[in-house]
Amino acid sequence: MPKINSYVDISTIDREAKKDFIDRHSPFISCESTAKAGQKFPVTVRVGNEYTHPDDPDHFIKSVSLYNGETLLAEANFTAGALGGQGQKGQAEVTFQIVPTGRKLRLSAIAYCTKHGLWEGTPVEVAVEE
Repeated sequence: MPKINSYVDISTIDREAKKDFIDRHSPFISCESTAKAGQKFPVTVRVGNEYTHPDDPDHFIKSVSLYNGETLLAEANFTAGALGGQGQKGQAEVTFQIVPTGRKLRLSAIAYCTKHGLWEGTPVEVAVEE
């Protein structure tokens, strides 16, 4: 199993020193805090919050996956050049439409960088109402 880098696994000192490196690889989830059971619910995942990521042939964000706990809900794949091509920088972003079930969602996202591997963002909990 490949190593999954996580923002919380990096010490405070290293986090500050490497803030741009960590930020540009971490997936950030954006959604409402409550959802209606059985109705489409938009969840946006953006790779990088303050910093952009390269979009070179050998170094780009290849995929973004959205999970509820250990269950894969959705995945988006990108090709080199999707954000403008070599020498360009940008943020891979995708909005998934999921249909919630159960009482709550524990959403987490993983981004895959072709040069620096897998990166997991901070999980987000969503209450599911009837």
